[in-house]
Amino acid sequence: MPGAASATATTASTAVSQATGAEFAAGSVTTAPVPGLAGRASRTGASPVREILALTARPEVISFAGGLPAPELFDADGIADAFRHVLADRPQQVLQYSTTEGDPALRGIVAERATARGLATAPDDLLVTTGSQQGLTLLATALLEPGDTVVVEAPCYLAALQIFSFAGARVVSVPCDDDGLDPEALDEIVAQERPKLLYTVPTFQNPSGRTLPAERRAAIGAVAARRGLWIVEDDPYGELRFEGEPVPWVATFPGAEDRTALLGSFSKIMAPGLRLGWLRAPAALRRACVIAKQAADLHTSTVDQAATAHYLAHADLAAHLGRVRVAYRERRDALLAGLGDALPEGSRWNRPTGGMFVWAQLPAGYDAAELLPSVIEHDVAYVPGAPFFAGEADAATMRLSFVTHSPEEIREGLGRLGAALR
Repeated sequence: MPGAASATATTASTAVSQATGAEFAAGSVTTAPVPGLAGRASRTGASPVREILALTARPEVISFAGGLPAPELFDADGIADAFRHVLADRPQQVLQYSTTEGDPALRGIVAERATARGLATAPDDLLVTTGSQQGLTLLATALLEPGDTVVVEAPCYLAALQIFSFAGARVVSVPCDDDGLDPEALDEIVAQERPKLLYTVPTFQNPSGRTLPAERRAAIGAVAARRGLWIVEDDPYGELRFEGEPVPWVATFPGAEDRTALLGSFSKIMAPGLRLGWLRAPAALRRACVIAKQAADLHTSTVDQAATAHYLAHADLAAHLGRVRVAYRERRDALLAGLGDALPEGSRWNRPTGGMFVWAQLPAGYDAAELLPSVIEHDVAYVPGAPFFAGEADAATMRLSFVTHSPEEIREGLGRLGAALR
């Protein structure tokens, strides 16, 4: 009878469970090892920048390592007022689940700002992300199969290399000079390697601080159109220009319009703790990113989006950015003025016209990573340049961020750096 069979099976199962429990209690059962991590987790290392930040968290350390916006320049009062307003005015809405695509008011403001910068954009062209780095992760999820090839600048934003590693991509670097990526070299590499996408930070690049000239941006668009290539253009620093005229986005040039995903961020113009960014992409790619985001986190924080939209609509962002630019320019100038005394004779460095970073190269034979432990002992730090390279690394390079500390602290930090390197 079915009932009797079921009872017998239950009795047998109970007996096995009791026996197994007794064996565990007696320590007589040999346990099997748990399964290992996914290959992507094993092959992708931790961020050296994050590890250095942990080592330099002591308040006495003057760190040129992290790209941390100056906290005293945050418009904390204006941001707090925006949160108070949305929580008082419509708490039931801003504390509720929301759509994956993002707050319509916020997307509308971002669309207006992008259009004003020369790229006609509608709210429906945009996806709000949890920081622009999530946008890059979504693009990698939507575009890359394991084994696909990605081309990047040399050096390249470190977190992008992590993202592409997790995606199982093969990463090939394109030669760069003081103006950035070389379009002729890009054309040759794309013809040979057949990559699926190019990742670039063309304005005040992290880590090098370089800005790609307009004619090279136009050439990249032409290469992408001729060779069949996606472009991922990352622009977290574009509004931190201290001097010179803005350069149009790559996405505005012929050939690039229908194949460029543009990433933006509120981390550098408002505050990184908001973890808010945006992604502008052609419809089919954007839809794929929406689905990937649904699987990742449903949507970005509703209340953060609402407060940011209110802030952008009512605060004087232009005045705030003006103050930030003046302060950052003073800090850049303080760093550049002191590098000659701090670094060994024969060192080279660039002069960025905006952003957050200076890229320096020590003389041949120096290894910035090997020198770092003794430098940290002098209560100062930088980021060695080698981890930023996808291909052959230049061990003599280093990234120096100038935005976190005051000019006085920068001068003190350079004195410590010089003593350590001597």
